[in-house]
Amino acid sequence: MTRAVAYAKVNLALVVGAPRADGRHEVVTLLQAVELSDGIELERADALAIEGFEDDTIVSAALEALALTARTAPRWHVRIDKRIPVAAGLGGGSSDAAAALRLANAELAEPLADDDLLRLAGTVGADVPFFLRLGLQLATGDGTELRPVELPDDYGVLLLVPDGAAKESTGAVYGTFDERGGPDGFEERADAVLRTVGTIERAIDLAALPRNDLASSPLAAELERAGAFRADVSGAGPTVYGLYENAREAAHAAATFSARGQTFVTRPLRDDLPPLAR
Repeated sequence: MTRAVAYAKVNLALVVGAPRADGRHEVVTLLQAVELSDGIELERADALAIEGFEDDTIVSAALEALALTARTAPRWHVRIDKRIPVAAGLGGGSSDAAAALRLANAELAEPLADDDLLRLAGTVGADVPFFLRLGLQLATGDGTELRPVELPDDYGVLLLVPDGAAKESTGAVYGTFDERGGPDGFEERADAVLRTVGTIERAIDLAALPRNDLASSPLAAELERAGAFRADVSGAGPTVYGLYENAREAAHAAATFSARGQTFVTRPLRDDLPPLAR
């Protein structure tokens, strides 16, 4: 049996353009991995089986795609220890799929090369390639074109999943965005992200990044009044994140907002930091 950690992400910025010919939207987004995570275990089996999250579709789809590419049968048993909130804009399913792909690929007699695995991951979901790389990545195109970015990561993160927030499907969120003319002005907003990235020297400078195009929440303003130097919705929501100068301030805010929903205190994923206790 092999094991991997599947980390969550937040979108520090997300601007969205028109649908592409392949049906996906053009995006420019800053994806930051954080230490909140699921646990993934994989072992060889007689058939493909996913345990721990009965509604899974993306992990099984990823492993079936890998087996098809490798010209073998998808004979793996995966156990998911689910900690990342489901359908919350934090990429938990995509991260689980990426972790399972890494583990299963390593089990193959002839593992796919890194670039080939990235390409396959992109066919499974736009966020899946990011979770094969992690860190902080600028994602463009349909979200699968990735470039590492070095920005300050010395801050605490509060994740707030509001009570009673019924998340629409990601497709429905994008559909509503299109109907209200959201893609208009995409190039200007995309340029604003790129310009702002080039000016960031301190963590607090992240506050200058454009807001999420797809989703908004009044809770973001409340988190900022409670001390966050930046707050916004992650992905298609409904999770709202707040960035604080340190983990102590993030924990204080978590206590303040605990009656408003499920809260998690975490931090950007860094190679030189030990994992948080879970």
